[in-house]
Amino acid sequence: MLAVLLMASTMSSRVHAAEPGQGITIPLPFAEPGQGITIPFPFAVDSVRWPEEVRPLAILDGPAILAAHAALQQVLTRVPKEYAGTCAYSAKAMDVVIGQEAGLYFVRINPRADRCGVVLPSGAIGFDWFELYAVSPEGKVLARYPHWP
Repeated sequence: MLAVLLMASTMSSRVHAAEPGQGITIPLPFAEPGQGITIPFPFAVDSVRWPEEVRPLAILDGPAILAAHAALQQVLTRVPKEYAGTCAYSAKAMDVVIGQEAGLYFVRINPRADRCGVVLPSGAIGFDWFELYAVSPEGKVLARYPHWP
């Protein structure tokens, strides 16, 4: 696809829009006029609609991502077996807060059961617990903050 897009930049005078909302057509070398490759817009590859612009949620360094993943995995492995696989005890229902101090990452996982349709008392956004972990830049969980549960 990159080669097609590069060809389009060198043949820009011959590139034309397909039907409105359908994409752009890039002519192939030695093809008849009007024949070529039509690239849908927004670009769709493997059934994914690629947006023109992505709104970033956060910009984190790689080790912070490793730390967050390691802590989230620890939380998910601590879920009681009778709740494993339920939405309220899944990554979908967790907020991850990452901080860095003295070369370590400190990761807090807050439950957010409201994301799974669980109705909580007014003003509450989660259950009354959280998990806190100290994690190395390599993603190794060094310690869990000692608290309930």
